[in-house]
Amino acid sequence: MRKQIEPPLQPENSTQNQRKYLTNTEIDCLREAASQTGQQGLRDNALVLLMFRHGLRASGAIAFQWEHVDFKNALLHVNRPKNGRYCRHSTHPLRDPELHLLRELQHLYPHDNDDYVFLSKRKAPLTSRSVQHIVACAGKIAKFPFTVHPHMLRHSTRFYLASQGHSTRTIESYVL
Repeated sequence: MRKQIEPPLQPENSTQNQRKYLTNTEIDCLREAASQTGQQGLRDNALVLLMFRHGLRASGAIAFQWEHVDFKNALLHVNRPKNGRYCRHSTHPLRDPELHLLRELQHLYPHDNDDYVFLSKRKAPLTSRSVQHIVACAGKIAKFPFTVHPHMLRHSTRFYLASQGHSTRTIESYVL
């Protein structure tokens, strides 16, 4: 008679999901680690910064095109995809660090006007899986004691805006 194997017990949510967001210091460490990930360090640093500053999902970051950047007026036109549809459009200001990184990316990787900003080594748009890998690797390089994932950057945006005293309505309009 075969011995029946019982499935392992699922860990409690409190131990499994201890962290949902990163602090500003941790974001800086993650960006520094992302810039050290190899040949694509500049791209990875810019990816982490833009995802954090604008509350982008991985799908929004990979769909980000150069035509969405208005360098003259320092604006970013954000199209927020969810469930395969673009459900919300907004315009966000670009600050100096973002503009600087985007200009460097633009200079390093010449493009046509409608090309994607975040490209793989093969000049194809990144996938959601590659964004997950980039963020997780940066978290390991930064030696965080927890796993970092792209959606954590989105939660970090909310946390940062709330800690700055912004209303929940403002946060909702910015991050939704």
